[in-house]
Amino acid sequence: MVALPPGPIVYAINTWPWLNELSRAAGAPLTLADLPGAVWDELATLGMDAVWLIGVWERSPAGVEIARANPALMAEFRQALPDLRDDDLIGSAYCVRRYEVDPRLGGRAGLAVARAALAERGVGLILDFVPNHTAPDHPWALEHPSYFIRGDNADLERSPEEYLRVGPAVLARGRDPFFAPWADVVQLNAFEPAQREAAIATLLEIAAQCDGVRCDMAMLFIHEIFAQTWGERAGPAPPKEYWVEVIGAVRERFPSFVWIAEAYWDMEWALQQLGFDYCYDKRLYDRLLHGDAAAVAGHLHAEPAYQSGLVRFIENHDELRAAAAFQPQRHRAAAITAATQLGMRLFHEGQLDGRRVRLPIFLGRRPAEPPDRELQAFYRRLLAALRAEPLREGSWQLCAIESWHANQSFHNLVAWAWVAERRWALIVVNLADAPAQGMVRLGWEWLAGRPWRLSDALSDAVYERAGDELAGQGLFIDLPAWGVHLLLSEP
Repeated sequence: MVALPPGPIVYAINTWPWLNELSRAAGAPLTLADLPGAVWDELATLGMDAVWLIGVWERSPAGVEIARANPALMAEFRQALPDLRDDDLIGSAYCVRRYEVDPRLGGRAGLAVARAALAERGVGLILDFVPNHTAPDHPWALEHPSYFIRGDNADLERSPEEYLRVGPAVLARGRDPFFAPWADVVQLNAFEPAQREAAIATLLEIAAQCDGVRCDMAMLFIHEIFAQTWGERAGPAPPKEYWVEVIGAVRERFPSFVWIAEAYWDMEWALQQLGFDYCYDKRLYDRLLHGDAAAVAGHLHAEPAYQSGLVRFIENHDELRAAAAFQPQRHRAAAITAATQLGMRLFHEGQLDGRRVRLPIFLGRRPAEPPDRELQAFYRRLLAALRAEPLREGSWQLCAIESWHANQSFHNLVAWAWVAERRWALIVVNLADAPAQGMVRLGWEWLAGRPWRLSDALSDAVYERAGDELAGQGLFIDLPAWGVHLLLSEP
């Protein structure tokens, strides 16, 4: 098992279309077992600590047919992939029929080959687990209907969009409390003890094949939320929270296994207390996309211990592609902001190339898109900077910023630093569409008494400053709209 470092950098790959594209380039079908070493070398060269292979589990034929019969979904698929073919629709990665690696991807043996190739390069492997629901043709649905939220014939007749007949049983379709049910999945019961035991057994099998797991919509199985969603149909809540019981049981066998929660509704802290190592930081994403410097700075005032357990990102498979969501300069400012914080840093395959089409997770092929060479160069420089000593081994702190000659544009600046063995990095971002100036207060007495040479990792600019000035009045910053400094001190 590869032990991930604190604040790991993770690369999320939508496995099926990624392999499809590599196969087309190779002129022959490739599975996870067949990929040349150069593919894994590239990921290691980028500086990734782990790869999250999305959607390796066997997908549901029943889910495919449900999706095919849904006009709204089919319209979404054709919008993303105008030349959609029948075999492009492979079913949702989160409509799992069995937790077995799909044979078309290479099966369990193929995954083992890929994991070994990654481990040789010091890169870990993360896979998915979907606690909330399964496909209607998952073996549990027929063999153990008691694992699920149950309905009856009256429910099915009254609300066919909420219930589904599976064999002799009527099961609730999976849902969260704020949206209509998902048509292609059936709802597991978090309060059912036998279902918990089955989930633990499944997770032990998953943990034997990877180094960490990303748990889909993990907050739905917090007792309070699950009870509010399902009421009396769920039955009484067990004494232990679902995640305390499940994570605890798996950690007995795999103590260094990493737990990642997809989390919303400000439930990150609660999930951290239940055992998760990292939880999605959707709030930072939203503030970078829609907010201003004050909103971002306010978020970064949270306790470092809490922030160390967050997943920072500006793109994942549920959001618009970053190149489509952010205008170019804001994109770069947001990427640097997210990537240089405490916690796990998540990049999505295609983000570095400027892909703009958000591919539905049901599809196994994506449209060709020309790479954005300037954006590729930017991300390569950013990822290289993340390997610098202060950002890998240092301690993080938010920096105060003050006005320069009563210039109020300093309110648009946010700054933070990483310090390791008196080598340090300073990141300053202008989160506005106008120039901004200000004084960044560092406050480190040990800066005094010597000159400092600062190189900007993103531009090759070099600045020489007196240590007495830095320790005293601070560092003057002048940035254009959406401008950024990523300054590294030189020995």
